Amino acid sequence: MHIVLVEPEIPANTGNISRTCAATGMVLHLVRPLGFSTDDRQLKRAGLDYWDLLDIRYHDSLDELWELHKEGRFFYASTKGGQWYTDVAYQDDDFLVFGKETAGLPRPVLDKYKDQVVRIPIRGEARSLNLSNAVAIVAYEALRQTGFRGLI
Repeated sequence: MHIVLVEPEIPANTGNISRTCAATGMVLHLVRPLGFSTDDRQLKRAGLDYWDLLDIRYHDSLDELWELHKEGRFFYASTKGGQWYTDVAYQDDDFLVFGKETAGLPRPVLDKYKDQVVRIPIRGEARSLNLSNAVAIVAYEALRQTGFRGLI
């Protein structure tokens, strides 16, 4: 399974997500531009000593990622999603895509793939969840549905 962060901006969030990916065996894809250096001290500290367990891949655009994984199933997390993240029947090689902290995913992506946009329920007064929390929620639901394969 794959986690995709599109233009992440906050190193601590990406570090926490990196740790989640390392602990679960999920591949982390970072789509540029990044709002930080991957040498950032906060990024490394959040991931602690798990960097050697992480499969991390960099892409210059979503188009590049889609081109590399033409057969992939992509699900896009957004507060604008029309279905709950629990409504999807996830598969082992799915891509779970999350946007940047300040703006989410680009509107053209959400419009083009509207049937694949999922949301986490939150109170109407709240704008959104923290990115690393949102990734963990959706990732563990996908892992639960696929039987937590390879995890103890």
